[in-house]
Amino acid sequence: MVDPLSEAEKNNATFASLGLSEPLVKAATEQLYTRPYPIQRDAIPPILRGKDILGIAKTGSGKTASFVLPILELFNRTKRVNGRYASVLVLVPTRELAGQVADVFGLLGEHLFPKVKTVAVYGGVSINPQMIAVHGADIIVATPGRLLDLLAQRALRLSDVEILVLDEADKMLELGFADEMNRLVDLLPQKRQTILFAATLGDAIQDINAALLRTPVKIEVVEEETNIELIEQLAYKVETERKGPLLRYLIKTEVMKQVLVFVSSTRTADNLVVKLTKNGIQAAAIHGQKGQNVRMKVLQNFKAGKLRVMVATDLLARGIDIQLLPYVINFDLPRSPKDYIHRIGRTGRAEAAGKAISLITPDDEHHFQIIQKKMGKRVEQIDTIDLDLAGY
Repeated sequence: MVDPLSEAEKNNATFASLGLSEPLVKAATEQLYTRPYPIQRDAIPPILRGKDILGIAKTGSGKTASFVLPILELFNRTKRVNGRYASVLVLVPTRELAGQVADVFGLLGEHLFPKVKTVAVYGGVSINPQMIAVHGADIIVATPGRLLDLLAQRALRLSDVEILVLDEADKMLELGFADEMNRLVDLLPQKRQTILFAATLGDAIQDINAALLRTPVKIEVVEEETNIELIEQLAYKVETERKGPLLRYLIKTEVMKQVLVFVSSTRTADNLVVKLTKNGIQAAAIHGQKGQNVRMKVLQNFKAGKLRVMVATDLLARGIDIQLLPYVINFDLPRSPKDYIHRIGRTGRAEAAGKAISLITPDDEHHFQIIQKKMGKRVEQIDTIDLDLAGY
């Protein structure tokens, strides 16, 4: 039994104090979870106590680890005999998320013995290998449609499920999975623990709450406002063809040891990494077309100071949480002022100063005016027309 945390304990929480054992604390540390995020701090203890959870948290808040860690801890506490059918079912809306969640179970369960077998199943690929893979799985991460297909083929059954996780439940409803979800829930044991996560608490989620959850612990993570006053902002006016040399000039002349560069597309990200590397600047890209393991390795190296430049797209901006990041550079401007705030908010955190630099081409000037107006702050702009960028 893990007692509820007091406010003082919450403020000083560690993964060990939340009730996680050494193998999981070690794995979390290796993935550079230096301290629990709010959603993890609030969700892990009640999940360990067997409580149902209604969690409202956006992508990038750390919610995946908030259910993965305690579920793995529960496996670690019990003497397990390999059963034929899974005792944990995680339902997700997309094949991409299924793969990501299964990867996180694997990474955070690295030091558990015996190993916890996690299998991701989803449509769009042959069902036959999945029919074989689910045999003896402890945890199944599935999209609703493919799970129903496997049940129809009698490749598995849900009678042994003790924990049900509905991840991004609101998106599953938006994608039209309501009927499939209802059919699956009818096949589950009534006596189970249910963990539901959604980005927003709409009427449909309230209905699921009423139908599926038993006196749940409600957790809502409100995004913190970015304190832009801690961030030194600068903009460099530059012709489009000089953006690459100017980026390399700034990184080298300011001796930037750790810099996050934002671009507008995956193609630009990959091209930029090639150019930076050719010019002796260690860099790697992180975007949606990279595999989950590759993304996590790049982020891990960047956080640990083993990688000088990480080039990212907006898709992953919210998921990047680094306590003391000194530099952010907007190689391309984002589409909206809100995205601009999210980007520059990766620096200037934990009451530490940071520097955000934007490269402004003639085509960007009007859009940058709008960003400044919405932000309520003027940014100093430096002309680079006379700057000698030869050799960069």
